[in-house]
Formats: sequence, structure tokens, C-alpha cells
Amino acid sequence: MSVPEEEERLLPLTQRWPRASKFLLSGCAATVAELATFPLDLTKTRLQMQGEAALARLGDGARESAPYRGMVRTALGIIQEEGFLKLWQGVTPAIYRHVVYSGGRMVTYEHLREVVFGKSEDEHYPLWKSVIGGMMAGVIGQFLANPTDLVKVQMQMEGKRKLEGKPLRFRGVHHAFAKILAEGGIRGLWAGWVPNIQRAALVNMGDLTTYDTVKHYLVLNTPLEDNIMTHGLSSLCSGLVASILGTPADVIKSRIMNQPRDKQGRGLLYKSSTDCLIQAVQGEGFMSLYKGFLPSWLRMTPWSMVFWLTYEKIREMSGVSPF
Repeated sequence: MSVPEEEERLLPLTQRWPRASKFLLSGCAATVAELATFPLDLTKTRLQMQGEAALARLGDGARESAPYRGMVRTALGIIQEEGFLKLWQGVTPAIYRHVVYSGGRMVTYEHLREVVFGKSEDEHYPLWKSVIGGMMAGVIGQFLANPTDLVKVQMQMEGKRKLEGKPLRFRGVHHAFAKILAEGGIRGLWAGWVPNIQRAALVNMGDLTTYDTVKHYLVLNTPLEDNIMTHGLSSLCSGLVASILGTPADVIKSRIMNQPRDKQGRGLLYKSSTDCLIQAVQGEGFMSLYKGFLPSWLRMTPWSMVFWLTYEKIREMSGVSPF
């Protein structure tokens, strides 16, 4: 064995396999954040499903007449009607999704920032490069994670189907994957992928770009150092911007993913994300695109804080340089 090979074997795993390590570290941080904030995600999804004008075409009166109850009443209704633990219904595929999604987006963004675009000598990273990097990272991460996101959205609606007297579609996560695969093939697992990556591009332009820009601005232009205070302030900003940019695309994504489908896996309500957008605005008004904004923002902000604080800390503990 040569000397370089011996030296390489003595290096920590984070230095021997930096990208794989960052993928796993971001997946761990995302898991913690997802468990802490998932009830708000469930509430947001239920709110986004209520009052769909397109459902009138199918004569689905029970769902069409469902009241828009607001965030608090929706959450309390889930607890009273379905049980407290149902606030975490669909959390397993959500964790699967975030391990793939967060790992993919973080590795992609850092690769683009450090290798493809590159920082200037004074560590300045132009905003336009950060915007492009954030959007590309979101697209790649979400495309890889689309099957798990599809299962998560559909399982979040199972409790509502039960209350409406409809048969449950899935017995569990693995049954959901198997059933979707059997009914729609491999292509069926990527149902709704177009609005999904559109949303991911917007959300990550808000999240990654804002966090990276605000953090480095604070470090380079204020007395603040690269510490928990800076991470917290940056994550608060990123959560707000990500919610404002991502909520309309999130509404469209959720509706397309949850719509009934024919035997060929084609949607019965919407032909495309554009069609869904037009029907929502015409049938329910422009503000329907911001249904679930409050729980989305209230979830995105603590999710962003938990994720970034955890991610920066475990990078530090693992000997990886700060983000």
C-alpha cells in the first residue's frame, strides 16, 4: 500500500467522502426538523385541499362542501375527529422524502457554489449565482424525491377520507408505493413532478439563497461571527422568503398529487399545473393560491431554524467546515 493511500485511510470519513457525509448530515438535520414541525405540514395540506372548485365536476359533494376552517380549527378538528397521533400521519414518507431531498439539494448547492461558480477571493458570492444555484439545487433534489413526496401527500389525506366514509387507499407506506407503482407504473411515481420542481425551485431560491446571502452578509459586514445567533437570524429570514415564494406552487402541487386518476394514471381534474392554476384562480379567486399560507409560514420558519441550527452544529461536531 502506497503512502498516499495509507494517509487517506487515516483521514476522517467526512474528509474521505465529503459529499456523502454532507448528504447524510443534511438528512439527519432534516429528519429532526420534520418530526418537530410535521403537524403544521399536515394542517397546511388539509387546508389546501378544501374548497377545490374542480371537484364539482365529479359531483363530490362531501369534499366540495368541506368548510375552510382555518389553521387552528383544522388542527383541533384533526385531533378531535381522528386522534392526536394523526397529526403525524404520513410522517414516514415525509422523512424518506427529506433525506433524499435535503441531501440532494445541499450537496448540489455547495458543489455549484464551490466548484462550478466559485466564490471571489474575498469570499463574496454574488446574489445572482446564489439564486441560480438555489433553484438548480431545488430542482435536482425534488426530482429525486418526488415518489416519496407523492406518497406523503396522499397519505396525509387518508384520515379525511375515513371521516367522509370513503375506503382507505393504503395500508401503509410500502403498500402506497406498491399500489401507485402497480396503477401508474414508474411514471406514476413522478405524478405532479412539474409543479413539484417549480415549487422546489422557488422555495430553495428563498431558503438556500436567503440563508447563504444573509449569513455571509452578517459575517462579512457586521460584528456578528459565524455562530448560533447568525444562523438563527439567517434561518428566520430564509423561512419567511421561502413561504412567500413557495406557497402558490405548493397549493398547485398538492392538488395535482391528490387528484383522482384513471386506470392509465391520468388526472381527472387537472391536465397540467397551468390548468390547475387557472381553475383555482377562476373558481376560488387569486387568494386561493395562498390557502394554508399561515401554517406554511409557521412551519417553514421553525423548520428552517431547526434544520439550519442542527445542520451547522452537526457539521461542526463532525469536523466539516461551516455552510
